[in-house]
Amino acid sequence: MRDPTEQYSDIGGLDKQIQELIEAVVLPMTHKEKFVNLGIQPPKGVLLYGPPGTGKTLMARACAAQTKSTFLKLAGPQLVQMFIGDGAKLVRDAFALAKEKAPAIIFIDELDAIGTKRFDSEKAGDREVQRTMLELLNQLDGFSSSTDIKVIAATNRARARIMQIHSRKMNVDPDVNFEELARCTDDFNGAQCKAVCVEAGMIALRRGATVVTHEDFMDAILEVQAKKKANLNYYA
Repeated sequence: MRDPTEQYSDIGGLDKQIQELIEAVVLPMTHKEKFVNLGIQPPKGVLLYGPPGTGKTLMARACAAQTKSTFLKLAGPQLVQMFIGDGAKLVRDAFALAKEKAPAIIFIDELDAIGTKRFDSEKAGDREVQRTMLELLNQLDGFSSSTDIKVIAATNRARARIMQIHSRKMNVDPDVNFEELARCTDDFNGAQCKAVCVEAGMIALRRGATVVTHEDFMDAILEVQAKKKANLNYYA
């Protein structure tokens, strides 16, 4: 836990991404009253994606520096290599420390490492990863977007993670391949990935199914693609 000193001027070629981060993370922390006056609910955080070395960590640290926030970093691969129960405990402790040291930004690097295991797995390691992911989701659900805590996560596989997150409360068939779904949604934004999950659930509902299958998701992608071509916009 160190006080970041990075500035946006240290980052080159990411002006659009920096502006989006300022609007989603910095402004809700530094000008909270503007959101309250307009009745706008700010996001709890953001998901950054891109190959390693493209500036994701640097942007997160610059946000913390601009908001004079405590910067807490969690590394996904380290969380999943913990002893049983330690990964979930570290997540709980990080959020507790963030509340104590607020304003704070929690940066979760390589989120890909968490939550990629099948939830029907009997392997002890997989179950520990699942416990860690469930604790993270529980913590995210447990705090208000108006608090002085923001979460910035970084991943190399954004669309797969977005669809996993938005389908986590659905009864999804274990054979659903989110990596394949991500490859089929190359030009989709986050709201459209969310729409795929909603549409897949509706397709399963229409046929009277009790689980949402991979085929339901593939059909949902076609539905969303058709609406994209008709210029129908999706908003998360």
